Amino acid sequence: MATFVLIHGAYQGGWIWSPVAKRLRDAGHQVYAPSLDGCAERSAQVRPGITTETHAEELVELMRYEDLDDVVLVGTSSGGMVLCRVAEIARERVQRLVFADALALYSGENIRDIVSGAAIDADEVATGPAPGAMYEGLSASMEPGLARWAADRFGLHPAAVFNQPVVLDSFWDQSWNVSVTWCRQAPNPGEPHQRRCAERLGARWHELDTGHYPMLSTASELTELILEG
Repeated sequence: MATFVLIHGAYQGGWIWSPVAKRLRDAGHQVYAPSLDGCAERSAQVRPGITTETHAEELVELMRYEDLDDVVLVGTSSGGMVLCRVAEIARERVQRLVFADALALYSGENIRDIVSGAAIDADEVATGPAPGAMYEGLSASMEPGLARWAADRFGLHPAAVFNQPVVLDSFWDQSWNVSVTWCRQAPNPGEPHQRRCAERLGARWHELDTGHYPMLSTASELTELILEG
C-alpha cells in the first residue's frame, strides 16, 4: 500500500481528483486530496496572504499530523508549484513526485510568466475564470455531463498564487524520484515548460492525448501512470 497526496490546481479543489482518488483507494492505497486554503468548499476563507508557500505549509502540517511517510506527491497545474515546495520542506516524508500537466517554476519565477489565458482578476484577493468560460474548454476533452459537473465546481483562487514569485531554496538542486506527464491537447503550461522540468530533474516522461484535466478526462490512464511512476 502506498500513500498519495493529490494536489489540485488553480480554480479547483480536492473534488477534481475524485475519479483518480477512487481508483487508487479501490486498489488498496491511502489517499488524501484536500482542498487548499481559500479554494472550493474553503472559498469563504479566502483572504490576503494565501500564497503557494502557505498552501505548501498546510500540506506539510497535514503530513505531520497524519504521520504520513513515504508519500507520493501528485500535483497538477499550479499544484505543481505547491508540490515543489512541499517536497523541499518535508523531504524526509517524500518517496516520489508526479507532475501531471503541472507547473514547476524556478525560484523567483511568477506563474504569469509561464501561463497566459482565461483567468480574470476578480479583485486583489482572488482571481478566477470568466463566468461560463470553463464548460467549452472542458467539453472539448470529456463527455458533456462530466464537463458540466466540473464546470459548476470551478471557482476563485487566491490571487497571490498568481501575482507573487515562488520561493524555492533547494528543490532544484536535489535529486528526486520523478515522473512528468504532459497532456498534448493543453496549451498551458505547455510542452517546453514541462520538458524543462523533466530534463532538469531527470524525470520519466509520459504523454496523454487529452486536455489539461486528465484526472477527469482520462482518469484510468492517469491513475495507471501515477501507479507506474
